[in-house]
Amino acid sequence: MSPRPSPATETGPTSSDAEPPRVPGTAARSSAAATRSWTDTPWAVWAPRPPLPVRHLRLHGSRALISLGPLVAVVLLWQLLTANHVDFWLNFTKLPGPTDVLAEFEAQLSNGTYYQNLLASMERILLGFGLATVTGVVVGIAIGRSRVAAGALRPLIEVARPIPAIALVPLAILLFPTSEQGIVFITYFAAFFPVAVSTIHAMKTLPNVWEEAARTMGAGRLSVLLNVIVPGALPGIFSGLSVAMGVAWICVISAEMISGQFGIGYYTWQAYGLLDYAGVVVGMLSIGTLGFLTAWLIERIGARVNRWLPKASR
Repeated sequence: MSPRPSPATETGPTSSDAEPPRVPGTAARSSAAATRSWTDTPWAVWAPRPPLPVRHLRLHGSRALISLGPLVAVVLLWQLLTANHVDFWLNFTKLPGPTDVLAEFEAQLSNGTYYQNLLASMERILLGFGLATVTGVVVGIAIGRSRVAAGALRPLIEVARPIPAIALVPLAILLFPTSEQGIVFITYFAAFFPVAVSTIHAMKTLPNVWEEAARTMGAGRLSVLLNVIVPGALPGIFSGLSVAMGVAWICVISAEMISGQFGIGYYTWQAYGLLDYAGVVVGMLSIGTLGFLTAWLIERIGARVNRWLPKASR
């Protein structure tokens, strides 16, 4: 007698062996997707990304265009107004054009006196600004950390701060034996107050929990000051340094025009006295370039020192 077939044989394949149900049109779409060539896909999907140096070059190139665009527009407008001798509220008939200023600048580049004037102004700025940075930070920390220092020094700062530094030129001529020392003093006076005030405010805005945490871990007063307070206040201090540098340039140029015997401010004023208007513009552009370079230097140093901060807070 033959064996009886199993239930699986009688009922056909099990559910595990059965094929899944087919959706109408699925096979056609799968076949079309499989046979589609790379030419049917958008190029953005297949195009390889440029190397990292190329991307950085493109990024810096776009930033340079954004920065140079307004400068080029101003120069073109300047050339247009002076070439057509526009006299409508503002008189451009006597103002030298960009070509005249460029010729004068090329002439000054071959003149050694021009470089001496630049170096003289830079020396005064660096000396006055450096002294203001050291004393302003020290005084600001003392006022921010000590009630006694705040009571003794803060009134003096608030009384002297509104006095324009350029108003001290007559006193500087009387007090100092040389005009050079007087100009450095005026530069120092102008740069001191932004540094001191920004340091005071930076001290007050520090979270108390930082100092408390350091003291809990056994840090002394000097260690807290050098490792917690000063690093935490550096962002605010560098903001004051940026402001102080701009104020220092304004005052050193004004002092050179009044009592200086050399310097880029003295050169600009002498050019005006000789009716050399192209030389006046060369002096102004030289001052602007030096101010830009020194401000950029402070910004780069601040970014380096404050590299521990988040990028958006620098």
